[in-house]
Amino acid sequence: MVRMSADERRESVIRAAMHEFARGGYHGTSTEAIAKRVGVSQPYLFRLFPNKQAIFLAASERCLKDTRELFVTAVEGLQGEEAQQAIANAYTRLITEDPDKLQMQLQMYVAVAAAEAAGDHEFGEVVRAGWMELWDTAHVPLGADTGETTTFMAYGMLINVLAAMGFPLDHRVWEGFYPSARTTGRLEK
Repeated sequence: MVRMSADERRESVIRAAMHEFARGGYHGTSTEAIAKRVGVSQPYLFRLFPNKQAIFLAASERCLKDTRELFVTAVEGLQGEEAQQAIANAYTRLITEDPDKLQMQLQMYVAVAAAEAAGDHEFGEVVRAGWMELWDTAHVPLGADTGETTTFMAYGMLINVLAAMGFPLDHRVWEGFYPSARTTGRLEK
């Protein structure tokens, strides 16, 4: 059996942490559950990451990075409305087909709000910076118009809410989103 390098093990921890935090949130997830999912001891986990917050932030960064990469791939060679439709459809598929991505995003927002309410303003810095990178990634393909990008990201948050509530893609609530939704009655796959 081949041993994993520290980097590979760190990657495993981030993937496991995304899954566990997506389900239990920051405060409801133990590092023991993450270590168990990866198959390592808690002391080993803390050799890879200094604390639970660092694990959560690494999982948050990964979730946002994966979404940014999805945006980049979706809009390759596209601009304007075509780019908008491509990102929206790719993102909707991502969060409906990989619930951990959606749930991790929602948990990030809750964790940042809780930290802010407790006076910890540094915790949210990483998440806010990652979210702004996501905004910037959509901005240029959408015409570099602040209003368009803001509206688009607002629709993305609505997509998060509808998907979190379990509306299937063929439900009528999706019909008003984008031209493809209006003509086909569902988002393109």
